[in-house]
Amino acid sequence: MIRRVVGWFVLVPLCAALIVFALANRQLVVVNFNPFAPVEALTAPGVGVPLFLVLFAVLLVGVVLGGVAAWFAQGSHRRDERHFRRETERLHRELELARRSPEPHSALGAEDFAHTS
Repeated sequence: MIRRVVGWFVLVPLCAALIVFALANRQLVVVNFNPFAPVEALTAPGVGVPLFLVLFAVLLVGVVLGGVAAWFAQGSHRRDERHFRRETERLHRELELARRSPEPHSALGAEDFAHTS
C-alpha cells in the first residue's frame, strides 16, 4: 500500500513536469549528426523536429543503453544463480531418493554422527 501511495506521489508530479516541459519546448530544431557541417548548412531551411521530442528520444536511448549495460554486468550473477539452482534441485532429488530407499543409511548411528562432527 505504501509503495502505491509513494508511486503516485512520485509519478504524478513527474508526468505533470514532463507535460509542462513538452508544452514549453515546442520550437523546431534541426538535428544534425555531422559535427563538420558548415554553419550555413545548419541555418538553411529544412525539416525541424520539436525540441522535446529530441530530448525525450535522447533520454529513452540513455535508459535503454543503461539497461543493456546493467544486463550484461549482471550476467555472472545470473549464471551463478542458475548453477546454484541446478545444484539445489540435484541435492533435493538425492535427498528424496535417500529418504525413500529402504536400505540402512549408514553404519554410524545418530549418536556416533553427533560426536564426529
